[in-house]
Amino acid sequence: MRLTHIKLGCILACAFLSLTWFTAHNGNDEDEPSHHPDMIQLYERLLAAEFRGELLSRELSSVLTSLRNLTTPNNKSSTNTPEGRIKRNLSLLSSRLPNAYLYLPHLRDHPDSLIPNVVLGQGRTGVSLVLGIPTVKRQKQSYLVNTLNSLLYDLSPSERNDTVIIVFVAETDAEYVNSVAELLEKNFPKDVHSGLLEVVSPSQYFYPNFSRLRETFGDSKERVKWRTKQNLDYSFLMLYAQEKGTYYVQLEDDIVANPGYSQTMKTYVRKLATDDWMFLEFSQLGFIGKMFRARDLPMIAEFFLMFYKDKPIDWLLDHILWVKACNPEKDAKDCNLQKGLLKLRYKPSLFQHVGLHSSLPGKLQKLKDKDFGKVPLFAAHTNPPAELSSSLKHYQQHTLERAYKGEDFFWGLTPTAKDFILLSFPQPRTVTRYLFRSGNIENNGDQFYNTSVAVLPSDSSVRDRLVGGQSPQYKGSYGGFIVIGCFVDGVAEGQIDAQMQPISALRLLVHSDSDMWVLLSEIFIQL
Repeated sequence: MRLTHIKLGCILACAFLSLTWFTAHNGNDEDEPSHHPDMIQLYERLLAAEFRGELLSRELSSVLTSLRNLTTPNNKSSTNTPEGRIKRNLSLLSSRLPNAYLYLPHLRDHPDSLIPNVVLGQGRTGVSLVLGIPTVKRQKQSYLVNTLNSLLYDLSPSERNDTVIIVFVAETDAEYVNSVAELLEKNFPKDVHSGLLEVVSPSQYFYPNFSRLRETFGDSKERVKWRTKQNLDYSFLMLYAQEKGTYYVQLEDDIVANPGYSQTMKTYVRKLATDDWMFLEFSQLGFIGKMFRARDLPMIAEFFLMFYKDKPIDWLLDHILWVKACNPEKDAKDCNLQKGLLKLRYKPSLFQHVGLHSSLPGKLQKLKDKDFGKVPLFAAHTNPPAELSSSLKHYQQHTLERAYKGEDFFWGLTPTAKDFILLSFPQPRTVTRYLFRSGNIENNGDQFYNTSVAVLPSDSSVRDRLVGGQSPQYKGSYGGFIVIGCFVDGVAEGQIDAQMQPISALRLLVHSDSDMWVLLSEIFIQL
C-alpha cells in the first residue's frame, strides 16, 4: 500500500515537471514568468489529490484490518457485546468523513482525533429516534439534568427501547467530562444501564487553534470563537449519531419537551404526504427540534465543516437549502418557496428554550417559542371526599388539598424517613384503583423514592388474615395498614384486592431520607 503512495507521488512530480517544461517552451510570452500560475494551481490540486489518495488507502487498510478482526475466531471484541458494538461504531466514525482532514488540517497530526471518547454507553443502535444534546461547561446555571428529566418524563417502555439520547460533552477537560458522566449516572442509572442514555466527548486534539479566527458580521472575537466551536460540536455529534438510528433530532441542553413528543414526531413523519423533505422543524427557534434522516447526516456535517469558520449553524443550514433548491435566475420569493418544500414545520412546537444564561459567557438568552403553548404541570381528577393530612411541609400555594381537588400540584419540602401522606375517608369506601404520579415536566427530579402505598381495611380481621399466618399474602405496616404497592420511577399505581374492601384510609409512607423535594402532579382514587 505504501509503494502505491510513492508511485503516485513520483507520477505527480513527473507530470508537474513535464507540464512546467512544456509551458516554458511552448506558448509562453516573453513577459510571462516560467512558472505559470495555472501550473502552480494544477500542482496544488495534484498534491491535494495525492493526499486524498493517501487518506483513501489508509481507510481501506483500516477496513481490511476490521474485516480480519471480525473473522478471527478468538476475537474477544465480539460485535454482539456492548463493548464490541461501541468499538465497531467508533471504527465506522473514523472513516465516515475522510474529507474532514481537508477542512480541519490540524487533525492530520492525530488521525484518531475523530474518534469520540464514549464515557457512558451500551452501543445501542437500530432505533427509530436519536436525540442529540451538546452541552458545555457554563459559568452560571446548568440545565442539563432538567432537560433530560423533561425528555424522559413520559416515555413509554417501548419508546425507551426505541430511542437513544446522546449527551455530547463538548469539552476536552477530562475531569469535567467525568463529572458530568457521574452526575447523569447518579440521576439516571436505569437509563444509562439500558443504553437509552449515552455520554460522549471529543478527543483532546479535535478542536483547532481558535485564536486565528477572522472576525465577521460585527461579532466580537469571543462570539466568533463560540459560534465556530458550536459548528464543530454539532458536526461531531451528527457523525457519531449517524449509525445509531433512522431519524436524528437536534436539541440543546436547556429545553423542555411537550408530553408525548416522541410519538407525535413519529406519527407526523409517518403521515406526511411527501418524502421529499430535508428536515422537519418541531421548534421555530434556531437549531432546536430539527429532525433529519440519519443517512443525510454525513452530507450535512461535511457542509458545516466546509464553512464552520464563516457563519453560525442556523445560517449554514439555510445555505444548504439554498444550494439544493434555489434557482439563481429567479427571485427571492421563488427561492423561499422552494426552500419551504424541503423544510416542513410542525405546530404547535414540541420543544421550548428555557435557559436564561447562554453558553456564551455574559449573554442572556430570552428567546421563547411562541408556538410552544403551555405545558400542563399536573393532571386533574375528581376524587372522592377525604380528610387529608401530611407530615410534609408544602411550598407556597402548592398544597395537598389543592392537588387532591385537581387545582394544582402538591410540592413538599425535602422528605425524611417516616414522613407520610394520609387520605382518610369519612365512611369506608370500596376503592378499586389508585394512581400517584410524582414529579412533572419541569421538576421531574422531585419524585418519591423508597416510598410505599398502604391501605387500612375497615375490618381489622382482614389484616390478620392477609398478613398473619405461615403464608402471608401481604406485608403489614404500623397502625393496622397493609402494604399494597410502592413508587417505581416516580409512579405508584395499581388495583386494590377485593378481600380488603371496603377501606378506611390510604397512606404513602417514606422509608428513607431524600435530598430532593417531592411533587405530586397526579392523584387519582377510583371507586
